[in-house]
Amino acid sequence: MKNKIGAVLKLENGMEFRGWSFGYEQACDGEVVFSTAMVGYPESLTDPSYSGQILCVTYPLIGNYGVPEQGLTSENISTNFESEKIWTRGLIISDYSYQYSHWDAVKSLDEWLKEQKIPAIYGVDTREITKVLRNNGSMLGMIVPDGVEKDFPVADPNAVNQIALVSCKEVIRYGSGDKKVVLVDCGVKHNILRCFLDRGVELIRVPWDYDFNQLEYDGLFISNGPGNPEFCEITINNIRKAYEKDKPIFGICMGNQLMARAAGASTYKMKYGHRSHNQPVRMNGTNNCFITSQNHGYAVDDNTLSEPWETWFSNMNDGTNEGIRHKTKAFCSVQFHPEASSGPTDTQFLFDEFISKL
Repeated sequence: MKNKIGAVLKLENGMEFRGWSFGYEQACDGEVVFSTAMVGYPESLTDPSYSGQILCVTYPLIGNYGVPEQGLTSENISTNFESEKIWTRGLIISDYSYQYSHWDAVKSLDEWLKEQKIPAIYGVDTREITKVLRNNGSMLGMIVPDGVEKDFPVADPNAVNQIALVSCKEVIRYGSGDKKVVLVDCGVKHNILRCFLDRGVELIRVPWDYDFNQLEYDGLFISNGPGNPEFCEITINNIRKAYEKDKPIFGICMGNQLMARAAGASTYKMKYGHRSHNQPVRMNGTNNCFITSQNHGYAVDDNTLSEPWETWFSNMNDGTNEGIRHKTKAFCSVQFHPEASSGPTDTQFLFDEFISKL
């Protein structure tokens, strides 16, 4: 690569990592988090749950298979990405492959990041950065190309309602079928939309603060999303009203946290969260274990769950909550991503179970 421009990753604890700039050659700041996923950078970068964050990828070689066309279905759902744009504020990798090869690729990662105005840095020790984040917790940071002036303090994205930034702004309808599902968009990944439509339901996607209780539906779904669930008191109150009905409810990721809070439980910020394709979870009361895809920095406090709710899944690495369910009604949620994209699809059967209850 000719005319390489240097760059530095600065962390709020004072540590700095020198590397090379690629992508959009401007500074950015955000919460620095890490993912141990080996593949799926187009899906990860377009996941709205990364809003406000700078993503450090531990797998050493990134960019070697390029970037595909976004592709759109007749209903404007992306066929290759998880939303309409990149949501991460920046990207940190070890070794960038300027040469890419894949039958589906139409551009390089560098070109895509430039188009989307997302700064990135390579040539840094991402394993060491990950150890720092594991020991100290996720922290604020910035990517600063040489010749650009930027330093701390910077705003904490966790102090902002990130869900309000990523949610749709109006009601959107998809598909047709005998069953109607209302989807509360807290930052929904497009593969969740695909999973529902592939199963022949009519989907009504509503903004995070929309009063969906005024709608007629057969089932309610609460999507994934970024940031702190405490900002979503409007959504929590609407879910609490929905609990008074007997309509099935299913939540994923942020949906798990919002359903738990609506049930009276508490959530907390994790030290460094779960962002990977290889998180093992166990269905409580059974020997059934699954490898799951995850992306979250907050979790449900199991100790605050009260009757008639119970823990449904638990993480086998750290014991944290991975799902809740009501003991008598068809209300349940999971912290992981059964729709994957990218990642393992071992738990996609949960969509079938939810639809079978409608």
